[in-house]
Amino acid sequence: MTIDVGSNAPDFTLPTDGGGTLTLSSLKGRKVIVYFYPKDNTPGCTTEACDFQAALPDFSGANAAILGISKDDPKSHDKFKAKFDLGFTLVSDIDGKVCEDFGVWVEKINYGKKYMGIERSTFLIDENGVVRKIWRKVKVAGHAAQVLDDVKTL
Repeated sequence: MTIDVGSNAPDFTLPTDGGGTLTLSSLKGRKVIVYFYPKDNTPGCTTEACDFQAALPDFSGANAAILGISKDDPKSHDKFKAKFDLGFTLVSDIDGKVCEDFGVWVEKINYGKKYMGIERSTFLIDENGVVRKIWRKVKVAGHAAQVLDDVKTL
């Protein structure tokens, strides 16, 4: 499954860091940045999370919430969040259903070996739950700044 700009974001309810749960539709009325990343505590994922954290005051000022989603469990998210002092919610998609719903669970190739994994992707969702921008195969450098620029113009 893939999602296109202009479509409604698939709703979900999933466990989060800190032992909570989050339903995407509960954030209606705010812009939401949903970014999918492969794994806690890996170099690219750490850089991406820290870049979003550094810009968090600007995202908050634009009435935007940030959600990081991976297949890591909530305990892993708790450690990752504490280690890097992340101030936004990390969501656990352990069974991969939300990754599939957003079309980010894809075949990847590393050193000639094929496997299934999360394609680093970001979705900008407006206050009404409509997808307004999609970044796929994200390159981490400068990504959070680009997302912030687009949030400000939405």
